[in-house]
Amino acid sequence: MSCVFIVSAPSGSGKSTIVGRALAADPHLLFSISYTTRAPRGKEKEGESYHFISRAEFEDRIAKDEFLEWARVFDHYYGTHRQYWDRARESGRDLMLDIDVQGAAQLKQGIPEAVSIFILAPSRQVLEQRLRARGEDAEETIQRRLRGAAEEIGNYRKYDFVLVNNRVEESVGRLQSIIEAERIRRARMEPAMKPILESFGVQDSLPV
Repeated sequence: MSCVFIVSAPSGSGKSTIVGRALAADPHLLFSISYTTRAPRGKEKEGESYHFISRAEFEDRIAKDEFLEWARVFDHYYGTHRQYWDRARESGRDLMLDIDVQGAAQLKQGIPEAVSIFILAPSRQVLEQRLRARGEDAEETIQRRLRGAAEEIGNYRKYDFVLVNNRVEESVGRLQSIIEAERIRRARMEPAMKPILESFGVQDSLPV
């Protein structure tokens, strides 16, 4: 049974680094590459960071119901294509998504059992320092991201887990622990449990 892990965070919180390291260490995780209408930034590449498409193509895909979730953020569309969830289930892997709070709320409606994780910077000051250190955004954009961060953070209680990213290595370890704990929890729902229980004369009475 495949698990879905949703990771959200304000821009600059270190989410991409944490998710990237967790993915690199776990071959059983499949990453869902989001679609977006914004232009690539910095070293971003098509098919690695995002699938970059036009607004017209994105809206056409919306009309065809191709997205598990989609949202409009800062005048650009972002969305998760259904193909990644289908691919994860077919391959028996777990799906990791890096999406914003709007998308997370939509996806939880469609896949209620998905596990959601919110990543926080230790403070607004630290978040601002990280945004400036990237050297990618103009001052107006940085201020807009900080305002957006305050709005996003107000949704943290809706998530199953919250990670405060003081140190990347610690945050990666905590994310890996959440993933492993969920896999163990899900294991009791696997068909392989049935013959084990029957060997003890126990019917399938474990709660799911």
